Amino acid sequence: MKLKLLFVFLVFQLTYAQQRTCGTQVLMEQIMSNPIQRQAYLEQQEKFEIELQKFETSRNSLSTNALIRIPVAVHYPTAGTVTEAIKTCLRRLAQKQIDILNADYNMVNTDISIWNDNDSPLFPGISTGNLNVQFVIATENHPAESGLNDGELAVTFGTDFLGTADTDTTWAGYCNLVVRNTSGGILGYSPLGGSPSQGMTVVIDNNAFGATLSPSPTSCSNFVPVSPYNKGRTLTHELGHFFNLNHTFQSCDGANCLTSGDRVCDTPSANTPAYGCPALGTVSGCVDTQLTMNYMDYTDDACMYMFTAGQATRMLAWYNSIKNQLSTTALSNETFLENQFSIYPNPNKGSFTIEFKELVNSFSVEIFDITGKTIYENNYDQSSNLLQLINLDNVTSGVYFINVKSDKGLVTKKLVIQ
Repeated sequence: MKLKLLFVFLVFQLTYAQQRTCGTQVLMEQIMSNPIQRQAYLEQQEKFEIELQKFETSRNSLSTNALIRIPVAVHYPTAGTVTEAIKTCLRRLAQKQIDILNADYNMVNTDISIWNDNDSPLFPGISTGNLNVQFVIATENHPAESGLNDGELAVTFGTDFLGTADTDTTWAGYCNLVVRNTSGGILGYSPLGGSPSQGMTVVIDNNAFGATLSPSPTSCSNFVPVSPYNKGRTLTHELGHFFNLNHTFQSCDGANCLTSGDRVCDTPSANTPAYGCPALGTVSGCVDTQLTMNYMDYTDDACMYMFTAGQATRMLAWYNSIKNQLSTTALSNETFLENQFSIYPNPNKGSFTIEFKELVNSFSVEIFDITGKTIYENNYDQSSNLLQLINLDNVTSGVYFINVKSDKGLVTKKLVIQ
């Protein structure tokens, strides 16, 4: 029996020691073989090209754009019979993944310092990209079929829709993340240019979603991120596809960088992916050194940490072409919510107060660092106080983020510890 269990364990470990594999190309072949889907895809790409041309013509700066807020729904279709404790754990895992996305897409991930301190001199003329986006798990006006009430996070368990499908118009208007066993060694996939109005999804394997939770829960069932894909970067990669980014290793045809390869001019061309964690400068592309640390290559989670400015421009152009497809009622009125409470002092030394203007029956507080690591989490039920003192033990100085969630929705604010 022990030998049998050891064999199963070794097979499991070997499965996740294999190289990263993305299923986007296969999905796109399916889409393009369907005449209706193909036509819809080509029409959307035409709209995208118009938006991209605006940036090429005006040389707009991404830094001048207002914050983008994108409503997200997370679906665990195989978790219908799990306990409430596991559902709570899976909601935490979903929020953990969202925190990682917000760090990666806004260039506040801690490992971006590797580029600034070491890697950038090898890639002159290339700068990192910041999309200025906030991904938020939706809290309002959920689809009636979901059974969710206003104030509840758009996280579903065992739904009959999105069970094995890659689209579902029930959840049109959301950025839909589906977490399930993808099988075949594929870590995830997404359409190359996703359409929220069609209820398109980004699918992630149940062992590559999110990152290790802290404090560690008793169990998240079989939804456990496994090394070397346990830092949430699989979704960062696949969501890049949703925003119309291709792999950086598309081709070496030497044609116009705007019309060939990945169609991004500040990513060195390559025709083979980089795997594992290659040392800086050891992988050659078509002409120059390959940008192996880019999110759209195939390196391990711990060794990818940046988008380029050109990729960010391309993603913004795609957002501009689909923004009218996103729900405008799925997210709470953040301005209203922010006016309902204050945090002081901020900056502080690890001790601060949350003050509500009106009594809140229950609320939760989560504090995480810029890597997405949770350093504090607590639920306050049946609260009868307008003031809540928070004390953080042994916290180091730096920038943190605090999520305060009530029945009115979720607000994220910056917290500075001195």
